[in-house]
This record gives sequence, structure tokens and C-alpha cells, in this order.
Amino acid sequence: MAFDLFFWLFISFPFNVALLASAFYQVLMLSDLEGDYLNPYDASSRINYFVVPEFIGQGLLCALFLFTGHWFMFFFMLPLASYHVMLYVKRQHLLDVTEVFRVLNAEKKFRIAKLAFYLTMVIITIFRLVLIAVYYLDMDDDE
Repeated sequence: MAFDLFFWLFISFPFNVALLASAFYQVLMLSDLEGDYLNPYDASSRINYFVVPEFIGQGLLCALFLFTGHWFMFFFMLPLASYHVMLYVKRQHLLDVTEVFRVLNAEKKFRIAKLAFYLTMVIITIFRLVLIAVYYLDMDDDE
């Protein structure tokens, strides 16, 4: 059970917060582009800088949930991980500078959906941390 506390506190929580921050940054860049505060090249390059590390982090976290036996979290993250793999294999994962205004609304909606997904993941992780902490406090009272 000590491994669960370590896993949720030092592995899962930082990964989830990093994924949430990455998605928020991407939505922010698309909003700046939409408001004409940023040119298409800068917005695309800033977003593309975070795409592959986000895919790797999300896939690694999904694999960690599989290998540690956290089945609910694994099956919860699997559809997004599969979608990321499909985008990467089709080479549609990067934002194209020449077509950024054509796909702006769709990309913004997709990234807002990912932001909501990662926020849900952070909430579930915090909930799991609280459950494990309560378990350990009850365990100390029994002794």
C-alpha cells in the first residue's frame, strides 16, 4: 500500500498536472491566435513544441496504470491514448501553419475537450490521494 501512496503522489499527480498545464497552454495559444494577438507561425510552433511530449507523457501514464493494475484509470485513459497514436501514425498530430485558420475552431474544441479530460484526471487523482491518506490514518489508529 505504500507503493500506492508513492505512485499517486509522486508519479500520477505530477504527470496529470503537467498534461493539464500543456493542454491549458495550447488552448491559450489558440485563443491568442483567434484574437489576433499572435501570428500563425508563432502559435503553431509554440503548440507543436508541446504535442509530442504530451503524447509521450499521456502514453507513459496510461502504460503505468496498466502495469500497476489500476484498471479503471487505464481504461479511462485508453481512448485518448489510442486517438493520439492514430494521429501520430497518420502524421496529423502537428498544427500546420498554412492551414491553422481553417482548422482553428476544430483544434480549439479538441484541446478544450482534452483540457476537461485532464482536469477530470487531476480530480480523480486527488480523490485517490485522499482515499489513500484516510486509509493510512485509519491504519495508524488501529495500532
